[in-house]
Amino acid sequence: MRGELETYNKKRNFGDTPEPKGRKGKARKTGLTFLIQRHAATRLHYDFRIEVDGVLKSWAVTKAPSRDPAVKRLAVETEDHPLDYGTFEGTIPAGNYGAGTVQMWDRGTWEPQEDDVADAFKRGNVKMIVHGERLQGKWALIRMKTDRGKPSKRNNWLLIKEKDEHAVPGEGDANMEIDASVTTGRSLAEIAEGKTQWTSSRPTGRKPPPKPKARAAVASKAEKPHTFVPIQLCKVADYPPRGAGWAHEIKFDGYRLQVAAGGGRATVRTRKGLDWSDKFPELAADAATWPDAVIDGELCALDGDHMPDFSALQTAISEGDTADLVYFAFDLLFEGAEDLRGLPLSHRKARLQAYIDRIPKAARDRIRYVDHFATTGQAILESACRMDLEGVISKKLDAAYKAGRSATWLKSKCRGRDEVIIGGWTSEGGSRFRSLIVGVNDKGGLRPLGRVGTGYSQPLLKTLMPALKAAASDDSPFKGKGAPRGGRDIHWVKPVLVAEIEHGGYTDSGTLRHAAFKGLREDKPPAEVTDRPRTPAPASKEKGAPADLPGLAVPGEKPRKGKLVVAGVTISSPDKVLWPAAGDRPAITKAELVRFYEMAAERILPHVADRPVSIIRAPEGITGQKFFQRHAMPGSNPRLKLIDVKERKPYIGVVDVGGLVAIGQSGGLELHPWGCKPGDPETPDQITFDLDPDEGLDFDDVISAAKAVKKKLEALGLNPFVKTTGGKGLHVVVPILADAKSRIEWDQCKAFAKAVSERVRAADPDHFTTTLAKKARGGKIFLDYLRNGRMATAVAPWSPRARPGAGIAFPLSWGQVRKGLDPRAFTLHEAEALLKKPDPWKDFRDGAVSLKPALKKVV
Repeated sequence: MRGELETYNKKRNFGDTPEPKGRKGKARKTGLTFLIQRHAATRLHYDFRIEVDGVLKSWAVTKAPSRDPAVKRLAVETEDHPLDYGTFEGTIPAGNYGAGTVQMWDRGTWEPQEDDVADAFKRGNVKMIVHGERLQGKWALIRMKTDRGKPSKRNNWLLIKEKDEHAVPGEGDANMEIDASVTTGRSLAEIAEGKTQWTSSRPTGRKPPPKPKARAAVASKAEKPHTFVPIQLCKVADYPPRGAGWAHEIKFDGYRLQVAAGGGRATVRTRKGLDWSDKFPELAADAATWPDAVIDGELCALDGDHMPDFSALQTAISEGDTADLVYFAFDLLFEGAEDLRGLPLSHRKARLQAYIDRIPKAARDRIRYVDHFATTGQAILESACRMDLEGVISKKLDAAYKAGRSATWLKSKCRGRDEVIIGGWTSEGGSRFRSLIVGVNDKGGLRPLGRVGTGYSQPLLKTLMPALKAAASDDSPFKGKGAPRGGRDIHWVKPVLVAEIEHGGYTDSGTLRHAAFKGLREDKPPAEVTDRPRTPAPASKEKGAPADLPGLAVPGEKPRKGKLVVAGVTISSPDKVLWPAAGDRPAITKAELVRFYEMAAERILPHVADRPVSIIRAPEGITGQKFFQRHAMPGSNPRLKLIDVKERKPYIGVVDVGGLVAIGQSGGLELHPWGCKPGDPETPDQITFDLDPDEGLDFDDVISAAKAVKKKLEALGLNPFVKTTGGKGLHVVVPILADAKSRIEWDQCKAFAKAVSERVRAADPDHFTTTLAKKARGGKIFLDYLRNGRMATAVAPWSPRARPGAGIAFPLSWGQVRKGLDPRAFTLHEAEALLKKPDPWKDFRDGAVSLKPALKKVV
């Protein structure tokens, strides 16, 4: 099939029209041009064009193409156009064929879904993938049956969006609202005015046809920015809503801000209407040049991977370095004097997209359009969780904008992320900051939620400490049961500061699990912080979600036959035996493993949370194949975090009980975390000495060895802890401070462990060796110091072992380390009873001291 331009040339007087005469181009198979031109001729229509065999095959489409697969647009085939027409935008003078204004509505490239394009045209079924600025994904042109095989001057086709991740069911005719060129930003009226002539246009001397009327909003002549408009808020949902008619947006981790532009000025306001223009002068300056409007969005700082980082936003604000912040716009409330709040969301989003296209390029760097997806909400949430984003906002496409909380906007989170009120803080030695004491408003005052012990970078502390001291109080703001007591290292503050935290849910007593500080929320008043933080919502497995993703339970929905739901994670084959029966010991199934992870989460997570974790997996049980997994694999459960360790692939991380259970679901029997600071793989925060006895040695020998190592470490001013390994040895573990003042490098950590091990060996060479080779051990205990380098791991406290007997790496008190101790007594069989006893390692992190003084003594 070869397209011809004879008809095109005959219809045009090129001495009178600015349209390009053009010639047929060279046929090519890649980089094919795709474009849509909005054409205000006798009737407004959309010229859909794709490059085929050196020309632009063309159709006149009655209305704007819709991403709704249920919408079928009539597309009337017209004459082929030259490739040069792909840059045309301007006015075709009256008296010429197609007289009217032409706007470049979309452009990009396309590729056929089938190899034989000529045959596809012959059959009247052309399937394509387009890569435009406004349209993407799979589309189809279907020749109508009544026209097939019959001679006709113009064939009628249907333009249809196929179902894929770019489809937006329920969008309808919303794209008709978009009146802006993707190349120049001009509306049809502005193009007709011809103040800025497009390069392919040229004066004709002829009187132009009637000009398109400018929309009232575009022609606004406001003298000042609009006053504050009360914002719409989200209700929290357990999982994204199902069905058509919903659009899903990524939840951005920043400050909700409303920008009003008008009369050459702009204001930037918080969710409560506070004027923060002075805090963000670069955004305000850019917005002053934007067309008159009121925009709703989120201001974010982006990390090195271009992902929102709330802590970086806090740092930027505290240091007044806000030039690189990005404003993600997701709604348009007013355009000029026109109130858009009563329009459906789909129409407001289309107007917003056109509005941003009209912003001068020089002032567009700090504003980004937030696109929406209408594929299954669960698939979007899972993708967001894998990218370590906060979650998803789901919005009804046909809903108006209403102030306050509404069920038409729903928020689903990947992990616990909430605001709390600061009621106090703890210190070390009366001054050095350790943790925040937080709560939420209740009838009787501030209800305590426990402490937030991690997440305090030096830049964040520069903002936090002055705020804490300014709000200092002599009295505790906490009331009711469980209110914390005062003391030398407890400092109370007035309940006026709101903090954003990330957490792993909360205990039965109502205290937070593994909470990490993300920053202060100056934009949110304490009066709004009334609800207890929520546990991360389990996600739903929807029809249409990727098949390789594990299903997650829907609250209130019965699990499928043969399935078990634990901590929101659906467990397949729960009866699969992982540890076979041995003697009088029964077999242990996957169901029992994941229930153990759920029960022991509060003990395990302080030692693995937010650290890279290697996993020994045995999907078929300990008698089957085992493998060591470090990196995330395709289809990893979204309850797992991905941690960048500067390798080709990220490592797996765990943040909550759901993550632990997800590991159990995949047959993960052992947990081996890095000995690093949570959230910082480059900083060690503990040292592990692995005491590995030679075959034939009695466990009492290992006990004596552990005490010898303990004595040496205590002499250096350190606080050692001890645990079984789930095998025949013991681990002596030392917590160390990892703040900016005390921080050491991995090489220093390993060098210290080696130096101490050598001293212990030198003091008793008959019982100790530091040589790795088995033949060198000769009845000795091997002091393994190699678990302290970067990427080295050690089994976590409470981790099961993939060995016969189902042993646990059990944390001990030093009082238990005495003659007669049997490590075989600590197994999954006894786990429930063991968990009822006090945790010997409860104060593990409180025992951390700086390693630097000890390092100077031995290295």
